[in-house]
Amino acid sequence: MNVVPPAFDHLPGDPGSPVILHVPHSSRRIPADVRSGIVLEDAALERELDHITDSHTASIAEAAAAAAGVTPWRFVNGLSRLVVDPERFPDDREEMLAVGMGAVYTRTTHREPLRPAGTDPEPLIERYFRPYAQAMTEAVAGRLAATGRAVIIDVHSYPTDPLPYELHGDGPRPPVCLGTDEFHTPPELLAAAREAFAPCGETGLDSPFAGTYVPLEFYGKDARVSALMVEIRRDTYMTEPGGPAGPGLTRLAGALAALVDAVAR
Repeated sequence: MNVVPPAFDHLPGDPGSPVILHVPHSSRRIPADVRSGIVLEDAALERELDHITDSHTASIAEAAAAAAGVTPWRFVNGLSRLVVDPERFPDDREEMLAVGMGAVYTRTTHREPLRPAGTDPEPLIERYFRPYAQAMTEAVAGRLAATGRAVIIDVHSYPTDPLPYELHGDGPRPPVCLGTDEFHTPPELLAAAREAFAPCGETGLDSPFAGTYVPLEFYGKDARVSALMVEIRRDTYMTEPGGPAGPGLTRLAGALAALVDAVAR
C-alpha cells in the first residue's frame, strides 16, 4: 500500500510559545499527476527546482527550533511551490501574476513556459492551496487561543544574483533581508530580528523581497498576529543553485533561535 506524504506538516512546539516558524518553499516534491501538467523536460525541471526552491530552509528552521529555549511551532510545506505557492494571493490582487507566478505558476524563473497556455489554476488551488491556507489559519488561531498572540516568522532564501522573474531585483541584496508589513510587523519585532541576525552580516529591509505572510482571516484585521519574513541570501549558507548546505547554516539557525527566544518572552 502506497502512503501519500502529507502536503504540509504542522509540528508542535511548547504550548506557551506564540511563535510559528513558517517554511513554505523548501520542498522539491511534485506529485506525479501534477508533474504531468508541467511542460519542462526532467533535466530542465531539476534546474528550475534548483533556482526556485528555498533549499535547506526547513533544516534551518528545524535546527533553530531545537536550539531555542522555548520551542516554537513549525508549519512546513511538504510540496514544491511549483505545485501551488501558498503565499500568493489566489486572485487578481497578486502582483506576481504579471510574470506568470500567481498561486499556480505558469512561467519559470527565466520567464519560460512552465505549464500550457490556458491552464486552469482552480483544480490545484482547490486541492492544495485552500487546505493549506485553512490549516495555517487554524495554526494561528491555536496560538491566539493558547497565548493571546501569534508571531509568524517566515523562513525563506533568495539567490545572490537576481533572476529574470523578480519584479524588484534591482535593489540591495543583503545577507539577510527582513520583509515587513505596516500593520503586522511591530517595531519591537523588527528590532529583535536586527539584533538576532547581526552576527550574520548586514540586515536590509524589504529588498529584494518585501512583505509578510498572514492568513487572510487575520490579515489587516487582527493586531495580535504579528509577522516578519526572513529572507536569507543563499551564498551565506549553501552552494548555488540547489547545492549542499555549508557551515553558515548553523550560524543562521542560531540567529533564528535567538529571534524566537526574544519574541517568545
